[in-house]
Amino acid sequence: MFNNILVVCVGNICRSPSGEALLKQLLPGKNICSAGLSTEKSGLSGKSADRIANEIAAENGVSLDGHQAQQLTEKLCREFDLILVMEKGHVDAVVSIAPEARGKTMLFGQWIGQQDIPDPFRMSREAYEHAYLLIDKAAHAWAQKL
Repeated sequence: MFNNILVVCVGNICRSPSGEALLKQLLPGKNICSAGLSTEKSGLSGKSADRIANEIAAENGVSLDGHQAQQLTEKLCREFDLILVMEKGHVDAVVSIAPEARGKTMLFGQWIGQQDIPDPFRMSREAYEHAYLLIDKAAHAWAQKL
């Protein structure tokens, strides 16, 4: 059914790498990757995960080592069965890149009350911790559904 899952946020250095790593732990038989909507525009392509996101993931037994940010492309959208975005507005951004992806793009927070997961980038450590807790809760909910 959904064997190829793509997790998407804006820069692909905070939320989506954490979501990708958590889903990989919870769903080891699936192909799971991540990408960003504005990775190239932000100059983040090829960058590793954000330092604070990395620390918080590590404190929770999740490794973001080896992550390299990549730009979401039409080709990537075609390759994946399910695209999980962090905010409702990201659905439209994905569809503007690949209109055919509309039917397979859903919120990462779909099963936790269709909740947006706010971007903690350049905010307090507490903002990162809050985002991570939501990502963790949502990842577990997706693992139950898949």
